[in-house]
Amino acid sequence: MKNSFFKRSDQDLFKGTQTKLTMKYSGLLLLFLLLFIVIVYTLLYVVILRDQHRELEGLTRQETRIISDYLAESARNELRGLSSQELVLAGVDQFFYYVVDSNGNLVMGSETMPHMREELLALVAGWVPQRNQIREETLKVTFRERKLGGEQIDNPPASVNVRLMIDGSPLFYNDRFIGMIYIGKDISFAYQLFDWLLIVLIGLAILFAGVAILMSYMMSKKAMEPISTAFHRQKEFVGDASHELRTPLSVMLSSIDALEMTDGVEEDPFARKLLKNMKSEVKRMTGLVSDLLMLARADSGVVKQSHELIDLHVEARNVIESLTPHAEANRIVFHLHAPDEINVIGDRERIKQLLYILLDNAVKYSPDGGNVALTLSKEEREWRISVKDEGIGIHPDEQVRIFDRFYRSDKSRTRALGGHGLGLSIAKWIVDIHKGTISVESELNKGSTFTVNIPLDQVVSKARK
Repeated sequence: MKNSFFKRSDQDLFKGTQTKLTMKYSGLLLLFLLLFIVIVYTLLYVVILRDQHRELEGLTRQETRIISDYLAESARNELRGLSSQELVLAGVDQFFYYVVDSNGNLVMGSETMPHMREELLALVAGWVPQRNQIREETLKVTFRERKLGGEQIDNPPASVNVRLMIDGSPLFYNDRFIGMIYIGKDISFAYQLFDWLLIVLIGLAILFAGVAILMSYMMSKKAMEPISTAFHRQKEFVGDASHELRTPLSVMLSSIDALEMTDGVEEDPFARKLLKNMKSEVKRMTGLVSDLLMLARADSGVVKQSHELIDLHVEARNVIESLTPHAEANRIVFHLHAPDEINVIGDRERIKQLLYILLDNAVKYSPDGGNVALTLSKEEREWRISVKDEGIGIHPDEQVRIFDRFYRSDKSRTRALGGHGLGLSIAKWIVDIHKGTISVESELNKGSTFTVNIPLDQVVSKARK
């Protein structure tokens, strides 16, 4: 089988990393874009409204000056009768203007929509604005006529919301307060402009978001190229080094065996102990090199798989038999719970290796005199392997990492037991190439349970191809 799990796993790893980089890059670009939109919208909002404020203040001063000049020229000390005079008080977008006397009585005025006079007068009644105080109000205007501001309206809506900016100025004659002038300016177009601007900015944001994501994808892809190249070179080096190390290690092991059979070694305790330690370390190194070589081959996709009918019960008994001397040395008892026959389809050698890894780990981490239980079962859609020990357990924070290569939860004890952090990663690979799952449940100082679930249908269908 040329496309192994680890090849897909590497692709998933790099793809996942590239996706994360793309999200980070695009997130930063979108953040700057969002800040730009907020700043532009806020600046335009403030500038346009300030411009409307200045226009209204200028209009109020102008009309206040017109009335004051008229009163001074005609030597009038009151506003009564002012409406009969030919005073032009009108401005662009002026929704209304009212002149009231000191008692609040309307002297003269005009509005775009005459039927709303009472509502507009109620809006400004008794209001004496402070310096530079301008009010903004929203009125729901109903159309009783088909004209608005002297312009014909075809099919007018029943009502619209009108945004008004209102200013007021006191009127004096010889330093005596005689009335007020109120002016309302229609700024609905400004808020319409804000709405259109927001729609345009959102549209541009969506457009540039797509561009940002595309740019981020290209940047992340470019950033991943040297990492991917270095990673594949590292895998090639591990494979080549593992292959080259097998021969000298085999020679060393043979040499140690030969030395053990030489005369005088049995009588010398120091030499015997030294050779025993050397042999143990060479075997450990040989196991590590074998695991590295297998992973390297799996990474390169050259590991062959076979799918055949196997009796899981028989294979489990064979593995237990091979591990029994090691377990008995630590007074650990195996318990096998399984039907007399449990036929499944899979890779015989890999399944045996999986059982060996799980049982060997259980023995290593179990206390002297402990128990290790192996449970095998077969259901309608899957078959299950469960290995339970009474060992030291695994901390919850470390359970998600124990299947990573070279990861060891208890490094000091694992090193003393001869572990190198590859067993469970190999076990996960074996489970994954069988389209299954492996999980662990553990409690500190109470033991761990490793559970493997492999679907029947997926493995059978794959074997038939």
